[in-house]
Amino acid sequence: MILRRAVARLYWTVSRWKYRSESVPEASGIMVAAPHTSNWDFVLMVAVAWRNGLTLRFLGKRELFAGPMGPLMRAFGGIPVDRRDPAGLVEELIERHHDGESFHLVITPEGTRGPVDRWKSGFYRIARATDLPVTLAYVDRTTGTTGLGPTFRLSGDVRADMDRIRAFYTGMVGVRPANTGRVALAEEADAPSAPDGFQQ
Repeated sequence: MILRRAVARLYWTVSRWKYRSESVPEASGIMVAAPHTSNWDFVLMVAVAWRNGLTLRFLGKRELFAGPMGPLMRAFGGIPVDRRDPAGLVEELIERHHDGESFHLVITPEGTRGPVDRWKSGFYRIARATDLPVTLAYVDRTTGTTGLGPTFRLSGDVRADMDRIRAFYTGMVGVRPANTGRVALAEEADAPSAPDGFQQ
């Protein structure tokens, strides 16, 4: 952990990106990372987490962990996922939490680096099923900043929760602005349209 903090301090010293955060979550939770438009997003999220002494976990296809990259992916916090058994993932996360493991599961809700019309709802379902709080992490090329936004528990009112999330991300664009998409879930009734970037 000391080494990670040292690496993070060095990174933020030389990086063109500025670190800004509203607060740092203390307990385990789900970290929503958006807008996701570039492979650099992963580097920035790791740097943010290491700066704050947070342990990141991320999800990956089970097959990726069977090859030579498996040990490296686990070392960086990877959790193999069997897409045929989504309930098993939720049970594992609950077990990790109850066993006292402190971690933040980082999820890029777009599911791709390209522009999308809708976010995938996996982060929402996992957060509700595990009762873990959600932290809104961000990358904003407009201001050249990245960091952590508010942390809160989802209410179960999808539209109200997404309105709160949209309000935070409004006006932000990713490392590659053209790839920035909309903040919306298919589960919302009458989801608002957004012509450009993360706007309502």
